[in-house]
Amino acid sequence: MCTISFFSLLTFSLLSFLLGTIFIMEDYSIFIEWEVVSINSMSIVMTLLFDWMSLIFMSFVLMISSLVIFYSKEYMESDYKINRFIMLVLMFVSSMMLLIISPNLISILLGWDGLGLVSYCLVIYFQNVKSYNAGMLTALSNRIGDVALLLAIAWMLNYGGWNYIFYLEVMKSNTEMLIIGTLIMLAAMTKSAQIPFSSWLPAAMAAPTPVSALVHSSTLVTAGVYLLIRFNIVLSSSWMGNFLLLVSGLTMFMSGLGANYEFDLKKIIALSTLSQLGLMMSILSMGYYKLAFFHLLTHALFKALLFMCAGAIIHNMNNCQDIRLMGNLSIMMPLTSSCFNVANLALCGMPFLAGFYSKDLILEMVSMSYINFFSFFLFFFSTGLTVCYSFRLVYYTMTGVSNFSALNMLNDESWIMLKGMLGLLILSIIGGSMLSWLIFPTPDIIVLPKMLKLLTLFVCIVGGIIGYLISNVSLYFYNKSLNNYNSSYFLGSMWFMPHISTYGIVNYPLIMGQLVVKSFDQGWSEYMGGQKLYYNLVKNSQFNQLLQNNNLKIYLLSFVFWIIIMYMYMIYL
Repeated sequence: MCTISFFSLLTFSLLSFLLGTIFIMEDYSIFIEWEVVSINSMSIVMTLLFDWMSLIFMSFVLMISSLVIFYSKEYMESDYKINRFIMLVLMFVSSMMLLIISPNLISILLGWDGLGLVSYCLVIYFQNVKSYNAGMLTALSNRIGDVALLLAIAWMLNYGGWNYIFYLEVMKSNTEMLIIGTLIMLAAMTKSAQIPFSSWLPAAMAAPTPVSALVHSSTLVTAGVYLLIRFNIVLSSSWMGNFLLLVSGLTMFMSGLGANYEFDLKKIIALSTLSQLGLMMSILSMGYYKLAFFHLLTHALFKALLFMCAGAIIHNMNNCQDIRLMGNLSIMMPLTSSCFNVANLALCGMPFLAGFYSKDLILEMVSMSYINFFSFFLFFFSTGLTVCYSFRLVYYTMTGVSNFSALNMLNDESWIMLKGMLGLLILSIIGGSMLSWLIFPTPDIIVLPKMLKLLTLFVCIVGGIIGYLISNVSLYFYNKSLNNYNSSYFLGSMWFMPHISTYGIVNYPLIMGQLVVKSFDQGWSEYMGGQKLYYNLVKNSQFNQLLQNNNLKIYLLSFVFWIIIMYMYMIYL
């Protein structure tokens, strides 16, 4: 099933990319309407929109999912029910397809909810308590966005149709229509894990690594960004743009800080996804929706590769994820390490790799734009933090000696996994330039002073040096962050967000529930209800059984009673 799925998805991806290229060159789009049922004046219509944006995004999602399924053939080979896993991944991808090609809020909700439900099934795939908790947190966080989307659908009834694409210009000028924009923004913020809904994203790492590669690159978390790209007109002319700029900037900053304190390999990469989502959202809120889309695509390529490499490392280290136990991987797993380093450099914005074309352009547009100093600081400082945790990760995993075991079983011979990774490696190198030629055929001129032009490079170099210095630990090294443990814990735990949104909300209801169970279920209701009834039934049945035991005394006694009753009856008559 893996091979069939891989080839069919790859074929559809190439076809979709070819069509997308033609559509962007011809400035062409197709709008398909299918009337499902028509009763009197009411008609239920299924609508599909094929334009360059939906086709190119669809081709990327299909390409990454095909390589992920190919990679899963070896990664999940010990799984007894691998076909069920592949079916879940295909359901996940088809939900994303429905969301991408829908200009209609109803069909978007179908894809949106499909993503939420299937992601729950995938997060709890390895069945243990931690996975169940993570799955529940993911599902319930995303329900907030689903409710916002349902409210937007209800509100759009006032305007006679659910095809939001017709009403975008009206929404721009009409203050009443801004309610729909606000609800859509709330939905996008939950799906893309912006503050204060960030805690579910690192928790979702409980899913198998191929799923993480798919979720964090092109499907679940990017659904919110994609929806806002479609609604970009609404953001440009209201308070929503400024609010989203602040929230996404803080998300970017918070996740960058958190990743520098984290030691779990997958969680570091998850927090880097959160940082990049903040970057996409913030540039989108400034009105550059094409730039946000461009970064969405380039980020999908190297982030999927990063997760695949992490999966290969974890797979070969007997499921160990702690970067402190790794080391010297560049000698033991040279090909995987090469892919990992290329993906990391693309994430940092190394010139001429995929991430450089979008990140550098975004930061230069920020330098040209009219924004406040705080947002400007968040953009550049977060970029420095990205390079910092990337270099820290490389230092811990690639250099030094292995801290895992004396007889290390690491090898680089997982050929199926490597083929999947090499496919994405090529795309991570050439994808950025290819997309920049496609999406921006006539480039904008960016004129900046020398200091601002070199600021991005300076921030990256300084971030890399700091990342090296904070990782360069040796024997008897005193960790300075232990001096102020509270602030380190605050910065490392995503500003206590899991405590507020998870443990904080759950704690008191659980205590109340325990009291209710003790006083009612195991207290009075037990004594007066079920247990009392059971006790009485047992007593009565025991007495009944005693009567029916054919005892001579009981028969004689009952005969005497019967004679007495007959005698009294005769006297009465």
